[in-house]
Amino acid sequence: MDFGFLDADDFHPLANIEKMSRGIPLNEEDRIPWLETLRDTLRTKINQIVSSSNGTYDDADDDKKRKAVLCCSALQKKYREILRTADPNYKPGSYVPGRVKFIYLETPFEVLLNRVNKRAAQGKHFMPASLLQSQLDLLQIDNEQEKDITVVDGTLPPQLIVNDIRSLIL
Repeated sequence: MDFGFLDADDFHPLANIEKMSRGIPLNEEDRIPWLETLRDTLRTKINQIVSSSNGTYDDADDDKKRKAVLCCSALQKKYREILRTADPNYKPGSYVPGRVKFIYLETPFEVLLNRVNKRAAQGKHFMPASLLQSQLDLLQIDNEQEKDITVVDGTLPPQLIVNDIRSLIL
């Protein structure tokens, strides 16, 4: 994407990875500290952005340095709310688009299952396909209330998805 990319899976503590590897879904006690770490990482990035741009969005020398993408399964509104608070100007519960925005890759179960199985077969991920349904059971998307969520078709070819997201955040 040409700007900072963070994969939330890289921030899981070893205990979470081991738990998921055994086919055990994470619970709130597992997720909340992980989300708080992600929030703190985003807050650091936002503070660097604000410092380098004198507090405005428009006067940084390199626009790419002012953007970051976090790939994260922020499945529930309360999880996204934790991430929103990385923005020092965010007013909790307002759901007004700010520095933290969300892209929901809307994708049918069968397509997701195929992707998870493919990654597992290639040894590229620790989460087994058996946990996919538990993830989808947690999913809450209300882009009527949460105005900072944009829905993108997750069945498109990867480059088209990247192009859509890039056009939304540039």
